[in-house]
Amino acid sequence: MRKFGGISMLSQLRILEPHPGIMAFYDGRVAGHRFADGPNWVDDGALSLGIASYALIAGAQAIVYDTHVSVPHGRFIRQTLAARGVTDIRVILSHWHLDHVAGTEAFAGCQVIANARTLAHLTQRQAAIEAGTDHGLPAINPLILPDLVFERHMTLDLGGERVELIEANIHSDDATVLWLPERRILLAGDTVEDCVTYVGAPEDFDIHLADLARLQALGAERVLPNHGAAEVIAAGGYRPGLLAATADYIRCLQKDDPRPMAEIIAPWLKDGTLRYFEPYEAVHSQNRARVKAISQS
Repeated sequence: MRKFGGISMLSQLRILEPHPGIMAFYDGRVAGHRFADGPNWVDDGALSLGIASYALIAGAQAIVYDTHVSVPHGRFIRQTLAARGVTDIRVILSHWHLDHVAGTEAFAGCQVIANARTLAHLTQRQAAIEAGTDHGLPAINPLILPDLVFERHMTLDLGGERVELIEANIHSDDATVLWLPERRILLAGDTVEDCVTYVGAPEDFDIHLADLARLQALGAERVLPNHGAAEVIAAGGYRPGLLAATADYIRCLQKDDPRPMAEIIAPWLKDGTLRYFEPYEAVHSQNRARVKAISQS
């Protein structure tokens, strides 16, 4: 029987602090570091690419943006916040994918917020996710569902700072990003990644591009993605060019550009917006396969 987790499962989890009052709990992008032997969604879809969940802190209050890849990861986040004097936590889910919701059980007693599409996806897949048959093992059981749902836009107050929740269709049709207008910081979930986005629905490319343009229009000065390079996140995050680079990549996929990934993103590598990371070659291959499948259907 395959064993998931264990004492060493948090050995590469590190805390980054890209801005005052913003913590990133980052795991992965470490050669040889695995959650379990054999194929599993934690390693294949999260740790291999590097993944961060975030916490926004103001005094005794905190907003946790995604609950990470396991309940122990979630517990670590909650314990770390408690050690800093946090007693009031609200959880926001960026979208329904398993590596973003797996640790929610660790936040018992906390309000869990998501958009209506995220709730619908999780509700529809709940039995399969809890059985470990949706995206395979490990199972998430119990799967904790959101208890506060919004549509399109929602505003929260965190110690006097406005936190805007904005719904988008990029990467998945149920994305929720966090916008901190006073600091011009965008917490982007999986809507953008370094070095290329993961495409689940090529038929929605036009919507993806429109929503990326809508996010660009916010005027962010820093972008904090869930999947990115730890050193960039630790230094304050990405420049807004990450949004433009993602749009450019999607346009290339639309045209079924046959060039290798490194050539497609070469201008963005050259100017330092992106960093080449070999595991994304598999993501790019999957993206191209999905585009071809749509064009042939």
